[in-house]
Amino acid sequence: MIYSTARRALLAGAFLSAFALGAAAQQPATPAPAASPAPAAAPAAPAPLPPGSPLIGRPADSEAAAKLAPIASPPIAAALDKLPTAKLKLPPGFNIEVYAGGMALARSLAEGDKGTVFVGSRQSDKVHAIVNKDGKRSVKVLASGLQRPNGVAFKNGTLYIAELSKVSKVEKVEDNLDNAKLTMIYDDLPKDEAHGWKFIAIGPDNKLYVPVGQPGNNVLHSDAHGQIRRMNLDGSGVEVIARGVRNTVGFDWNPENKQLYFTDNGRDWLSESMPEDELNRITKVGEHFGEPYCHQGNLLDTDFGWGKSCSDYTAPVGLLGPHSAALGMRFYTGSMFPKAYKNTIFIARRGSWNRSQKVGGDVVVVKLNKDGTMKSMEPFITGFLENNNYIGRPVDVMQMKDGSLLVSDDYNGAVYRVTYGKQKVAAQ
Repeated sequence: MIYSTARRALLAGAFLSAFALGAAAQQPATPAPAASPAPAAAPAAPAPLPPGSPLIGRPADSEAAAKLAPIASPPIAAALDKLPTAKLKLPPGFNIEVYAGGMALARSLAEGDKGTVFVGSRQSDKVHAIVNKDGKRSVKVLASGLQRPNGVAFKNGTLYIAELSKVSKVEKVEDNLDNAKLTMIYDDLPKDEAHGWKFIAIGPDNKLYVPVGQPGNNVLHSDAHGQIRRMNLDGSGVEVIARGVRNTVGFDWNPENKQLYFTDNGRDWLSESMPEDELNRITKVGEHFGEPYCHQGNLLDTDFGWGKSCSDYTAPVGLLGPHSAALGMRFYTGSMFPKAYKNTIFIARRGSWNRSQKVGGDVVVVKLNKDGTMKSMEPFITGFLENNNYIGRPVDVMQMKDGSLLVSDDYNGAVYRVTYGKQKVAAQ
């Protein structure tokens, strides 16, 4: 009989088993050794985190750190009667009211020539427009289906929108709010999701400024990341004006000398109290602000700081609190507020998530020394943080043409308006 190779193997195995059993039967019986307890199963290895995850670097042996993670904003905007304006506190003489609501995950702000306020979003696909007509305000979706359309800027009738990896424009936007047509002007941007959302603004040089954050918490990255670029309004003439920038989500120009100031968020997981977020100033093209080698101007990184010196980099002009998420900022040049606020900086601090005791969740006012460094930082709007929990999270600030100040809140999907003097009932 002819057997296959597999079948021959099976028969051979059976024969060897039978031989072993027969041999065992001929041996004298001996007591079996006591059974050893089975070793405990090793715990399953945690699934690897995706590239750029904010949890990369979280201390594995810290129970306190294990409780910390980014705080998601609700995907649905809060009802107008649920907004926290009654709990917010401001200096005497200032008033705060709801300017508009119903815009889920509202963030960056820009004002058009005709009073339309444009609102970008980091987590939704929409750009909203708050329309002022006949003394009343209404909200409409200007554009949808976009990828992280966080950045908005306006100039001479044109709205510029920055998505994750490209910048587009809408010409004559206030005449076409119901039929906005986007034209892409620049798409040579990285596609990393981590720190991929953009804040944009147009400078006094009539150029568009676009930042590119680091693609993760604290990483050595390509030359295309960790910087601020500027370009002509048609997307041409791109140049890098600053490096060593971890993630800026707000900048503005000093009205006295036209120098660019920007907030920058410090790295996570070094400690709960360090590093602090930074207020930086660009005095010349090409400056390096230290990331990821040096933090807050005087703290070398534990991973990448070896062989480096913080003196090799441009130090911040001020520190804004540890993990406070200092984001949108504007110099105040209006005349509605008292003279003490002239040329000061309003900064929205969205608030920490990787601290056991949260900081931020407020709007602060920064005053400068004559040399342009930070003289003081004082609270301006508080109350978004209640019993170590957020009831709102301010993201951007914007001075309106009348001198009032708008503040966006992506946690509630709303925009508030701050005025000074006798309070008036706002039209909704």
